Amino acid sequence: MQFWDWYGDGSTYLVDIGLACCTLEFEAAANGRRRASTRSIEDLPPGVRVVVVVSGTVTDRLTDAVVTCISRIRSAAPAARVVAFGACASAGGPYWDSYAVTKGIDQLVEVDAYVPGCPPPPAALAGVVDELSGLSERSRG
Repeated sequence: MQFWDWYGDGSTYLVDIGLACCTLEFEAAANGRRRASTRSIEDLPPGVRVVVVVSGTVTDRLTDAVVTCISRIRSAAPAARVVAFGACASAGGPYWDSYAVTKGIDQLVEVDAYVPGCPPPPAALAGVVDELSGLSERSRG
């Protein structure tokens, strides 16, 4: 796994479970952000925020791997938040009627936020991370 120190201050780390096209939009959003030196959830400092971004089409064959990855992260960081990034992760996207596509990751795990779009703009991810981190309320006063 690759983690991004989202704000560069060690307070919030993002990890992308990138499965298809929207991963490129995640990478665009993460461009310029510092990659964390760690590659393991267990190596993150205690008490940091962890946001798991699922981007792309989740096929039924991948559901066990996605659930295992999120469960592993949540066992090490119980307050980890999950974001469904894009139409496919949120509801199956243009492939919703395929027998092989999961109709949204909320059928598998609890989802804290949805970012709509096909693809969603990178700025939308930044806005959701700010909301989940409580920064949007602080910046409003």
